[in-house]
Parts: sequence; structure tokens; C-alpha cells
Amino acid sequence: MLETAKWYVVHTYSGYENKVAQDIEKIVKSQHLENLIKEVKIPTEKLKEIKNGKAREVERKLFPSYVIIKMVFNNESWYAIKNIRGVTNFVGPPSNPIALTQKEVDSLNIEKFSTQIDCKVGDKVKIISGSLKGFYGDISEIDIENKTATVIVAIFGRNTPVKVELNQIVLH
Repeated sequence: MLETAKWYVVHTYSGYENKVAQDIEKIVKSQHLENLIKEVKIPTEKLKEIKNGKAREVERKLFPSYVIIKMVFNNESWYAIKNIRGVTNFVGPPSNPIALTQKEVDSLNIEKFSTQIDCKVGDKVKIISGSLKGFYGDISEIDIENKTATVIVAIFGRNTPVKVELNQIVLH
């Protein structure tokens, strides 16, 4: 049976996050574990820091001492990760770590999905959910990154642009 890879969190010594991530990637290649260990992430954010009157952009780890790994959990993958220098343990019970839920993965923004839509600017659509359910309009703009569209609908006889999520509209 082929298991699907899930996201797990690994605790590391403070300051070892990058080294652990690099070592995981080396072990994946050297031991041919590409089918078990898919991705390694260290969630970061970019901040503007002002020091001595000068602004500069810095990258800060969102969760110091943690590395997030997308992997198929079994004895082989667990052993490979657990024996990397700097790794203290997986998050969860010692021999049975807990995978992140899809909601947690989404909130961490660590997994990017490509969005394909079946409509384009100028198409006539019907809004099927939300406060404007049942309204019809024309798409004037599509924002793939935020998964939204601007639809021109007639409200009280006036054309009004409204922003809706792509899953709230269907072609008419």
C-alpha cells in the first residue's frame, strides 16, 4: 500500500535549523529516500528593520528550533531523520509523531498549489454563495494568487464591482 506524504514537525537544537535541513536533503540523496522524504521547509518571514537610521530587510524564522518535513512516516524515514545531528525529536509522542492538519499547513503557507480556473475576464458568471448569491455579472479582473475575482454586478440599477472568491462563481 502506497502511503501519502504528510507534513511533520521536527524539533532541533537552537540555531541548527538550517544545518538540519541541509543534512536531511543530503541524506535523502545519498540514501535514495526521495520516495519517502519529499520536502523540507523552515518557515520564515521578511521584516524591515531600522538600525542606526538605516532600513534593511531581514529574514526571521517563524518557529525557531523547528523544521517542517513532508514525508511518508515509517521506520526507515523516522530513523533517517531522528539520527541527524541537531535533531532532538519529532513533535508528538516519541515513536508516533503527529502530522500537521491541512488547516495548519494552509495557515503556515508552506505548500503552494497552482490554481486553474475555467473562466476569464469578460465571462458572464453567476454567484452561487455568499451575500450576493443569485446575482449575475461579468468578470472584470481575476487575482489567481488570492483566489478572487472582481465581478461587475447590477445592484439597484448600478454596475458595482464586487470581489468574490473563485469558488463562489460559476460560468453562466
